[in-house]
Amino acid sequence: MTSTAATTASGAASATAGPTPDAATTTARPAPGAATTTAGPASTAGSSPWEELVTSALLGTDRRTVPVGLAPAGRDAPTALLDAAALHTVRRRAGLRPGPAPDGGPAPAPADPRRALPGPARRRLAQLLADRSGPSGTGGRRGTAPDLTELLPQWLAAANEHGYQAPASLLPALLDAARARTDLRPQALAFAGPRGLWLARLNPEWKFALRGGSAGSALPDMGDPEAVRKLWDEGLFAERVALLAGVRAHDANAALTLLGTTWATERAEDRLMFLDSLRAGLSPADEPFLEHALADRSRNVRATAAELLSALPRSALAGRMAKRAASCVALDRSGAAGAVISVEAPPECDADMQRDGVVPNPPSGRGERSWWLGQLVEAAPLSVWPGRLGGRTAAEIVALPVSDDWADELHAAWCRAAVRQSDAEWSRALLGAPAAPPSTGPGTTSLAERSKLLATLPEDERAAWVAEFIAAHGLSEAFQLLGVCAVPWAEPLGRAVVDALDIARDAGSYPWSFSGVMGLAERCLAPDEADRLEVLTAIPDEQENASPGAGGYWSEAFQRLVSTLRLRATIRTELTPLPAPARPGA
Repeated sequence: MTSTAATTASGAASATAGPTPDAATTTARPAPGAATTTAGPASTAGSSPWEELVTSALLGTDRRTVPVGLAPAGRDAPTALLDAAALHTVRRRAGLRPGPAPDGGPAPAPADPRRALPGPARRRLAQLLADRSGPSGTGGRRGTAPDLTELLPQWLAAANEHGYQAPASLLPALLDAARARTDLRPQALAFAGPRGLWLARLNPEWKFALRGGSAGSALPDMGDPEAVRKLWDEGLFAERVALLAGVRAHDANAALTLLGTTWATERAEDRLMFLDSLRAGLSPADEPFLEHALADRSRNVRATAAELLSALPRSALAGRMAKRAASCVALDRSGAAGAVISVEAPPECDADMQRDGVVPNPPSGRGERSWWLGQLVEAAPLSVWPGRLGGRTAAEIVALPVSDDWADELHAAWCRAAVRQSDAEWSRALLGAPAAPPSTGPGTTSLAERSKLLATLPEDERAAWVAEFIAAHGLSEAFQLLGVCAVPWAEPLGRAVVDALDIARDAGSYPWSFSGVMGLAERCLAPDEADRLEVLTAIPDEQENASPGAGGYWSEAFQRLVSTLRLRATIRTELTPLPAPARPGA
């Protein structure tokens, strides 16, 4: 028996594991004249027909033949085994006796007050969840049909924005999609709403919905302390996370009080997630609670508390870190070349530093002192440096030379601080001019760091910076940067991306070299750009040095781009709420 057949048959055995059916329902009744293709003994005494099939599947039909009467005649041994396995799978399932129903059954599903989906949008969701993409190309080519799986996140975001409820009939498929794709879970669970959470309790495969996010759970009135406390004490973790966020939005102090009532008895991973939820609306009022969390028994909780405190520039921890960092970094004017930043890394990581979140042991390949220095500078308020370094602006400070090859470590720590503190001025200084070569950036040459710095800038400024970067350096270095730009892309950014793709096409390269950017363009370009891009769907004249057939591949890629943009426009129309009917006589 081939390994594929053996795997398939043994997989069927696994898939049907469960309560043992009545013997009468599993005993084979061979049709007259039925026989196996190879001679073999009948079922071993005491073994059921199904066990005999499983044994043959595991050993292989070349070593263990299918017992007589368990498979139809006239087939080769592997095929006969698979036929028999299929037949007996049906018999086993049909013979299972139902278990006793739970007393009273599940509680009724809660109501979902959100508006119902329009009919076209409902049918579109069913199509997206079924992944009924158009026929793909051959030979690794994606063809011209839109990739529906990539449109589902945007569909869910738009549906949530308009306040639609999930159709009850599509909730199982929606939860299955969220189980398979973690990137879908926040939007999918919000769309599933309270009925999705109710349904998830009934299927262990959907237990992920009970552990993360709000899951669209119905929250009590924030002004009803008894209802709030009851849900906090008895609710699922997802409900408690949502409740904490709801109470925090209503009364931040009440949320901290509620969290403090059970903090000492929560599991470490739950404390970490509750603490992480304080990022939204973080304020100086949170400082006492976070200071208390610095002594938590969990290292991850301590580190998160320290990170949140360092994001509060006037917190006591930020002041302690500023004093430590300032003692390590100074301005040296003694050299003939002018002012230079001098660095003296901390000689040790004492207990107070560790309590404030400094991790003493560096990762492999890092020196201890540089590791400690980076953590101190990262956690210090950026406002400390102009006064410490001669009253200079952020741009002037970043442009200063740094002694003894400390520039990379110092600038990297400033990058992390700018991201943590959402400081746009320092982010601009560390990014530098978009036209400058990436390898000579003032703050960092890392595209990952640049992406994080860009995320602190206003959306329009972010898009304009990336558009100039693409115009100067092309697309090969821009993929990570595009990922932090707001969707749909602003017109200058969209035009820069399309122009760069057009240049690549004219250069005669194959489009799959830019498949990642093309996929982003399908999801992120404004749908209104479809008509303008229609001209790019034609097959261009083949250039002398072009790769063979590249023009046809590019034509397919642009056809897919245009068709995807038009489908996104259609989806947007389908999800747009219909205007309320006019009242008679109004």
